[in-house]
Amino acid sequence: MTNQNLVVHDVKSCINTIVEMAVSISNLPMLTSTEVPESLVVLDGIFGKKILKRIDDGGGKGGAKVNAWIDSMRASSPTRTKSSLPVSQDQHLSSWAIHHPSAINMFDQIINKSKDKQIIIFLDYDGTLSPIVADPDKAFMTKKMRATVKDIAKHFPTAIVSGRRRDKVYKFVRLAELYYAGSHGMDIKGPTKSQGSKKGNQAAPFQPASQFLPMINEVYKILLEKTKCVEGAKVENNKFCLSVHFRCVDEKSWGALAEQVRLVLNQYPKLKLTEGRKVLEIRPTIKWDKGKALEFLLRSLGFANSKDVFPIYIGDDRTDEDAFKVLRRRGQGAGILVSKVAKETEASYTLQDPSEVEQFLRRLVDWKRGSNESGRRVE
Repeated sequence: MTNQNLVVHDVKSCINTIVEMAVSISNLPMLTSTEVPESLVVLDGIFGKKILKRIDDGGGKGGAKVNAWIDSMRASSPTRTKSSLPVSQDQHLSSWAIHHPSAINMFDQIINKSKDKQIIIFLDYDGTLSPIVADPDKAFMTKKMRATVKDIAKHFPTAIVSGRRRDKVYKFVRLAELYYAGSHGMDIKGPTKSQGSKKGNQAAPFQPASQFLPMINEVYKILLEKTKCVEGAKVENNKFCLSVHFRCVDEKSWGALAEQVRLVLNQYPKLKLTEGRKVLEIRPTIKWDKGKALEFLLRSLGFANSKDVFPIYIGDDRTDEDAFKVLRRRGQGAGILVSKVAKETEASYTLQDPSEVEQFLRRLVDWKRGSNESGRRVE
């Protein structure tokens, strides 16, 4: 995909303020508005990936790293929709949509690709099953969505793969027949109700980052104290990772928040920072992510190297890209990105919001029921 970046003009007025904030931290000479690179106002795409690589590689020291974080924090949460884009960007979005068509419109194609294969459903939670909300403790599914997910689990092995801690996601979903992979897959537990699979009905409990628990709890307490000075900041303990939410933080204070996080992480080299939608994620440096969790669950279900499986993964965040990449590498299944704006993605299809996710899942249920009825009539 080319020309990935979308430049959003109505935030240019904020650039000088943000640059001044970053520069004051790093004690660098001031930049004029004409010297500000357009990449500072890119909302997503290749630029976002480069910034994250800089963070992972160290991103420089002190203010330079904070400056990179501020850029990436802005890049992590595109908000503009098609109707508010300039004509050139609207055309780009239309072109992007051709290469990433609606999963609802392409439903028959997806079903044809899954013919004679076991469909397995993987679902992110926030922004996929529930809307993104200001208070992460109030990210509730609708009753309609919950009923649909319950029906999906009757017909297909189904897993929730979330950055949230597993027990918190379970409290939101309250369906015992699902697999739950919390903390970006670092805490996996199988269903407690009967569910068909090749190797029994439960994935073994799996926690590859157990040794990091004391460190995570320690850093959580420190961040709670350090971020008190930033109004609107919220630190969430997701057991094997931490989330620093800045959705309710004034953009002028992002630099202060990033600086506090940087100072803490400097003392913990075994922890790394990644990005989500209006959230900084702090995780152990082990090689584990949602893609690894997807592979683990496929192995647990008996489909490690099978060609007879069709995984469908639906998610809205950068962390879900690891799972989309796994599906592309395996050459099977369907990655579905939930987004109203153009993003660089490894997903093949898109859905705009949780309501469309519910429509797609409901259609899957109806199709499966119809197939079962046809099979019984043939018999």
